[in-house]
Amino acid sequence: MSSENRQGEGGAEGAPPEQLALIREAVRKAKAPKAKPRTWRGAALAKELPVARVLVDKGVLHLDRYFDYAVPEELDEAAQPGVRVRVRFGAGGRNVRDGRREGGGLIDGFIVERVAESDYAGPLAALAQVVSPEPVLGPELLGLARAVADRYAGSLADVLQLAVPPRHSRAEARELSDPPRPPAAPDPGTWRRFGRGAEFLAALASGGAPRAVWTALPGPEWAEEIARAVQATLASGRGALVVVPAGRPAARVDAALRAVLGEGQHAVLTADAGQERRYREWLAVRRGAVRAVVGTRAAMFAPVRDLGLVAVWDDGDASHSDDNAPFPHVREVLELRASRDKCAFLLGSWSCTVEAAQLVESGWALPLVAEREQVRGVAPLVRTVGDGDLARDEAARAARLPTLAWQVVREGLRHGPVLVQVPRRGYVPRMACAQCRAAARCRHCAGPLEAQDAGALRCTWCGRDETAWHCPECGGFRLRAQIVGARRTAEELGRAFPAVPVRTSGREQVLDTVPGAPALVVSTPGAEPVADGGYAAALLLDGWAMLGRPDLRAGEEALRRWIGAASLVRPQGAGGTVVVVAEPTLRPVQALVRWDPVGHAVRELAERAELGFPPVSRMAAVSGTPEALAGFLAAAELPRDAEVLGPVPMHVTEAGRPRRTGGPPPGEHWERALVRVPPGSGAALAAALKAAQAARMARGGSEPVRIRIDPPDIG
Repeated sequence: MSSENRQGEGGAEGAPPEQLALIREAVRKAKAPKAKPRTWRGAALAKELPVARVLVDKGVLHLDRYFDYAVPEELDEAAQPGVRVRVRFGAGGRNVRDGRREGGGLIDGFIVERVAESDYAGPLAALAQVVSPEPVLGPELLGLARAVADRYAGSLADVLQLAVPPRHSRAEARELSDPPRPPAAPDPGTWRRFGRGAEFLAALASGGAPRAVWTALPGPEWAEEIARAVQATLASGRGALVVVPAGRPAARVDAALRAVLGEGQHAVLTADAGQERRYREWLAVRRGAVRAVVGTRAAMFAPVRDLGLVAVWDDGDASHSDDNAPFPHVREVLELRASRDKCAFLLGSWSCTVEAAQLVESGWALPLVAEREQVRGVAPLVRTVGDGDLARDEAARAARLPTLAWQVVREGLRHGPVLVQVPRRGYVPRMACAQCRAAARCRHCAGPLEAQDAGALRCTWCGRDETAWHCPECGGFRLRAQIVGARRTAEELGRAFPAVPVRTSGREQVLDTVPGAPALVVSTPGAEPVADGGYAAALLLDGWAMLGRPDLRAGEEALRRWIGAASLVRPQGAGGTVVVVAEPTLRPVQALVRWDPVGHAVRELAERAELGFPPVSRMAAVSGTPEALAGFLAAAELPRDAEVLGPVPMHVTEAGRPRRTGGPPPGEHWERALVRVPPGSGAALAAALKAAQAARMARGGSEPVRIRIDPPDIG
């Protein structure tokens, strides 16, 4: 082996003196930066404002406060309020060297402010590292996050995890252009169809702050109308924020904004955009390169400069309620922003929630509705099929679809596509007796029976096959599907109309648009694609399944789903017809027939006021194991006017099955209590629950207790 080879294998040994000197110098220089981020031992502190107040990313209530850290002189310039930092946390007061606390684990945080002296009398640890000099947490966003945390009995760190997207270094390095010039004020266009629509746009363009609850008319114009409201706000030199429930409506508003404003005039903040693109768009908003934003749920915290308008579309959609603690709702957060920033507020939907009706009744917002002549001119004809009609209809008993539905489908297919809305996806779910409709149960474990693709019955709890079922209530042997899924419905319709293409849209594959040619489009609620030129007809099947849900919002949600699908159908003058299979005398069905979602919401609000139900009252759901829940409620100092309902057992999630939102871990038996307070005591309730949870966590409570203010599902 040559000396060159030996030198290459031996590393520094045998190297020339000059090379050894270079290696030692490199090692000496490399050690200093590695040691400093750990302790900064002996490092000089910043000469001015040497203390940084840091919000650590712990997300636990008893640590929901700021912690003071010393600022090393080398980090003085970069360690500005709002930047991301890494700090040592959990060292305790005993590990102190040269007057500096050391040790602990590295965690992320934000610098909130720099001060000259600390309120803490003991030794301070030093900032370990400034992750980025980009100030991502401004005073406005910090104040909003604190208000949201207090309202929902959560921690500030949890809210900021929702509000500030993860960092991407390449996005930060990208240079941004100057903000575009304000556009001209728009023509009202289709806003003239609404009683005060033109005045609303004029107020936005003049710098005003109107608040409105807008009941949109059926059809695709809603996206362009939102874009015109954004343009009017930008014309006044202010910014605008629009939040929609999902990516498909975000794409429609995005296209409308490009058509009205041009390219590069707004940012799109959606979860499916990817980390780099989302952070790049978010930085463009924070730096002021764009002043208009459209996005999904997390965009409610977008740091728009000079905010002039906040708008939310379809506030009744469950996607607007975050599934992560502290579970904020877009509508409530945008209400906070409108009040804090004194900007305009627009809540729009084809339907109307009870919360929206309350905003109008309280005078906080004004209604934006069209006259009845306008509604009748653009809405489709709605026809109903009730239980009595189904009982007399031989076709309905044989094939689940009444004769009227077959006739409407056949006629609609002559002129365009027909939409069929099915309350659930899949094939054939839970089964019931065809004679008395009692649920079909397993003989071994009493679990619900489900039909497989081959027609065999199987228990969804124990997995056993059932070959000789009979009804224990009436002795019948015939079964029917409680709710037939989208796949099975598509197969049935495909056999009935063999020459017509059948498309499905649901969780596995959601279609955005379909051509205007004749076709059957079977969709689950919320996944309905838009048809070119509108649908010729629509069938809304199994309405009793949505109306029969054991939930306070069952009627409101069913009407919202129906109107959302019916709004995609052509007007009555163009032959558009909707058939809803539900009892005609029920209030939500009558509201659909009259196309009066506002009237339905007003009546619902009046009934809830009599019964003390939300949104007239404030309510919190507290859940956990029976022992943990009882101990929490006993220790909580609730307001005097608080009323505790329950506790009651929660649905047990079986092992291997998907966990419901807010449900207990699989196999665990939890209980839930509802705590209700009258109007004006909501803040006191949230503060009491937050204090009780913080005290419990500080004591080291091992069993979890979950708190959710304003739960969307209260049964």
